[in-house]
Amino acid sequence: MNMEQGIVFAGFGGQGVLLAGKVLARAGMEHGLEVSWLPSYGPEMRGGTANCTVVLSDALIGAPNVDAPQALVAMNQPSLDRFEPQLVPGGVAILNASLIAREARRSDITVVPIPMNDIARELDAPRAINMVALGALLRALDTVPLEVAGDAIALEMEERGRAKLGEVNRLALQRGYEAASSVLQAGA
Repeated sequence: MNMEQGIVFAGFGGQGVLLAGKVLARAGMEHGLEVSWLPSYGPEMRGGTANCTVVLSDALIGAPNVDAPQALVAMNQPSLDRFEPQLVPGGVAILNASLIAREARRSDITVVPIPMNDIARELDAPRAINMVALGALLRALDTVPLEVAGDAIALEMEERGRAKLGEVNRLALQRGYEAASSVLQAGA
């Protein structure tokens, strides 16, 4: 049986959702998976909603768009409102508890609320909320190893001329992973 996971990253423009998706796609590729990354560009990039879709598979991917994702990373309330209904039953919703005031409305999904902004601020890296989110997703899905994603972050930062940010982003990834572990263990 083939493994294929569709993941939606969504949030306000400027929260780094496109970069988080790109890092996941790169990590999946480095881990030997087939990947697609489909960003949603538009006038909403700064301040409005932005999203991207990542597909990870151990077989060829037929289409990069995902109508019913297995996972959602919602960085804000409008993103949860928009994408929660699309999640497959049994799917996973990673929620930025720093900005999302309500509980998920569905009882047939696994919900992992993480105070992403708070964790990033503790690291003195408020823009690293996207890597906190990615770390939580990695823990919840268990498809791509944390170390592989950490290496993908380093490569992305280096290519962007921001190699010095690689370490703090790796740390944010680790903290998100640990926070999701705590939530998932408490719910088990």
